[in-house]
Amino acid sequence: MTFSMNRNVLRWIIIITSFIIISLILWNTYIFFQNFKAEERTKMQNWSFAQKELNRNMDLDTDFGELTIQVLSSNTTTPMIRVNDDGSINHNNIDEEKAKDSLYIQKLIKQFKNENQPLEVKYGDRVYSTIYYGNSPLLNKLKYYPLALLLIIFLFGAVVYFFYRSSKIATQNKLWTGMAKETAHQIGTPLSSLVGWTEILRSEHVNPSYLLEIEKDINRLQTITDRFSKIGSVPALEKADIVTETVESYEYLKARSSNLIDFEISAPETAIYVNLNKQLYSWTIENLVKNAIDAMKGKGKLKVAIIQDANFVKINVTDSGKGISKNLFNKIFEPGFTSKKRGWGLGLSLAKRIIEDYHKGRIKVLHSEIGKGTTMQISLKLLS
Repeated sequence: MTFSMNRNVLRWIIIITSFIIISLILWNTYIFFQNFKAEERTKMQNWSFAQKELNRNMDLDTDFGELTIQVLSSNTTTPMIRVNDDGSINHNNIDEEKAKDSLYIQKLIKQFKNENQPLEVKYGDRVYSTIYYGNSPLLNKLKYYPLALLLIIFLFGAVVYFFYRSSKIATQNKLWTGMAKETAHQIGTPLSSLVGWTEILRSEHVNPSYLLEIEKDINRLQTITDRFSKIGSVPALEKADIVTETVESYEYLKARSSNLIDFEISAPETAIYVNLNKQLYSWTIENLVKNAIDAMKGKGKLKVAIIQDANFVKINVTDSGKGISKNLFNKIFEPGFTSKKRGWGLGLSLAKRIIEDYHKGRIKVLHSEIGKGTTMQISLKLLS
């Protein structure tokens, strides 16, 4: 118990640490992005100062020096548009063909104005030009980096969730398997005693019809014990007539159910062969029939129908009970789900596992209407 708790604590420490590390990376990336953007603006301010110096020296007809030329020619990445005071427009680092379109230039000016505050080139009180500049290609790529990190965090969280969920389900499966096998073991001892007592009763010349019914129930208990012992292991499938197996389970349950239940079965007279584990299939039919009886509160009509098509055989169990809401069609097969005051909610989840995991078939709610009843359907592939 202590080991399990320590393992859970360690798992949560790893998860929380991982989230902290990813969050720090995200925060540092954001800071880097902001600093890089500030450097871009500083570079553009230096460019505007150089442009101002160029304009001033041109007015004075003097040499404007190598530094000014170097600053003006060094910016080869940041797209910019310079609108001069006479209305003329110059541009740098923008596609020449596209720049011929005045509407495209106006669109870029509006875009650049939204991205960065324009810079004015002044000399004295006179504004020589206004510089509109956008983000460099590198900066545009970097702004998507935080989104990529957020996506990584989301995916990481999803992986952790599914890992934790699958681990929890695996632990629950081991627990149920252990309980089932222990139950089978515990039933085995008194069951052996019952067989012995039956032989004693037979020697005492007890009414044979009584002994026959007792033996049927003992055989049923042995079947249940075998079912529990097979949980957790892959059951062996064999060629079997599903009509015979369904009818036998139906007749057994009918004989032990209330007379207030109107039983009906519709089955072909010819054999239908599928790969089947007889004991587990019988358990599934038993669960569906008992759930139907519970839904009708011990009174109503119950019908079992076997239908064959080209590739599958379908077994429908229909009751006249209270019905199931459509939003619960899938939820009723989850372990622990039950609408009863008593019970563990394992019957339908075990039925789903038996049919879908072991027999590679399908079990579902075919139809249900509140206040009128439900039809459950099992589909199994026919043997070719």
